[in-house]
Amino acid sequence: MNDFAIHSNRVMVDGEMIDATVIVKNGRIEDVIKGKIDIAEWTTIEVGNKVLMPGVTDPHVHINEPGRTEWEGFETATKAAIAGGITTLVDMPLNSSPVTTTVKALQEKQLAAQNKMHCNVLFWGGIVPGNTNEIEGLIKSGVKGFKAFLTHSGIDDFPNVTEADLRLAMPIIAKHGLPLLVHAELTTSPANNVVTDVRSYKQYVASRPKKWEDDAIEMMIKLCEEYKCRVHIVHLSSANSIPQIATAKAKGLPLTVETAQHYLYFNAEEIADGNTAFKCAPPIREKANNDLLWQGLKDGVIDFVATDHSPATPDLKEMESGNFTKAWGGIASIQFALPILWTAAKQRGFALADVVKWLCQNPTLLAGTTTHKGKIAKGYDADFIVFDDSQSFTVTKQIIEHKHKITPYLGEELLGVVEQTYIAGERVFLREESI
Repeated sequence: MNDFAIHSNRVMVDGEMIDATVIVKNGRIEDVIKGKIDIAEWTTIEVGNKVLMPGVTDPHVHINEPGRTEWEGFETATKAAIAGGITTLVDMPLNSSPVTTTVKALQEKQLAAQNKMHCNVLFWGGIVPGNTNEIEGLIKSGVKGFKAFLTHSGIDDFPNVTEADLRLAMPIIAKHGLPLLVHAELTTSPANNVVTDVRSYKQYVASRPKKWEDDAIEMMIKLCEEYKCRVHIVHLSSANSIPQIATAKAKGLPLTVETAQHYLYFNAEEIADGNTAFKCAPPIREKANNDLLWQGLKDGVIDFVATDHSPATPDLKEMESGNFTKAWGGIASIQFALPILWTAAKQRGFALADVVKWLCQNPTLLAGTTTHKGKIAKGYDADFIVFDDSQSFTVTKQIIEHKHKITPYLGEELLGVVEQTYIAGERVFLREESI
C-alpha cells in the first residue's frame, strides 16, 4: 500500500483546508494536487469531509523501558501514540533504567525498543553531574539533543544539574547545534507554605511556586545568551515567565518553549483533593494563569504543546491514599494529545490550523525533523492522519491503549476522533469500532 492516492475535501496544506488528492510513492508524498484526481493504476482512498492532516510529533514522552517497563514500555506507548495520531515521538532519557546518560545506556534502550515500535521513535540524551565526557558519543550515536533537570527529577539515578554543570555541557551542545531541554524549577527559594494536609491540591500547588520556574528560566536565558546554545523550556506552567521569554526571543536568542495539554485543559480550582491522577510537576495552576498560557500560545511566545506523557503504576500514583506529597508526578495522556488540545482550542475560538501548528509543525523544529515531517507537502514523509474534527467521544478505560488506565482525562468528553494513521505511506492504525 506504499503507492496510492488519498483524497479529501479538507486537506490541511500550509495552514489552509483545500480539496486535494495526495499522491504517495515509496513512503513519501510525491505530489499534492488540487481537486479529486483519478489515477487508474493506483488505489485511491476517499475520506470525504474528514480532515487529512500531518501526523503529530510529540517530543516529550517517557516510555520507561528498559528497567521500569512495568510503568509503560515501547509496545504500549507507541500503540497508544498511533491511536491518537502521533506518528513521531522523542523518548526522554528517564525514567528508564539505566537512564540515557551514557552511550552504553542508549544502546541498551535502542535494543529494548526493537520490534516494539508502532511509530517513529527518536531519543534524547541526558545531562547529569559528571557525564560531560559522554556528550560527544551520545551525539554520534544519534540523540537529537539533551535533557537536564534543575530540581530533583523524581528518581535518584537522574540527579539534577547545577549552573556549574551546565557551563561544562552547553559549549559542547552548542557546537553541534543541538537543543538543551530543561525542566525549569530552581528550589533555592522557599515554597509558599508547608504542606500540612497531604491530600490538599491547593497546598501541593503552593509547595511548588511559580517563582521556582521564573528563577530557573531567568538563569537559562542568561546561559543561553552567554553560550549561544539552543535552550528549550519544557512544560511551562508559570505564565509569569512569559514576559522574560518574550524579551529573550525579541533579542534573537535561540530559546524555545513548550507547554502541556494539561495546563491548558484543566485548572487548579477544578481539581479535587486526593485526586492524584492530576499530580505533575510543575503543577496545574489556577485558571487566570492558564488563560495567560493560551495568550502566550496565540502570540507565539510559547512555540508548541507536548504531552509529557509520564505514566506510573497505581501504587506509585498513590491512587488509594490520595497523598500528593508521595504520588508520582506525571500525567498519562499520549493517546489523547490531539483531541484534548482541539477540544480546548475550539472552545476558545482557535482553528484546527492553529492546533496543527502547535502539535504537528512546530515540534519538528525541536526534534530535528522539520525538513521531512510535519507538513503535507511534496517531498515530505507520508506521515499523516485522517481526523474527524466534529465527532466527540468519552475517554473510558476500555479505549486506553497505554499500559495503566490512569489519566485525569478519564470520563472527559473530547472533540475529534482519529480515524486512520499512516506512517511512511503504510496505514498503521484504522479505527474499526465506534467510540
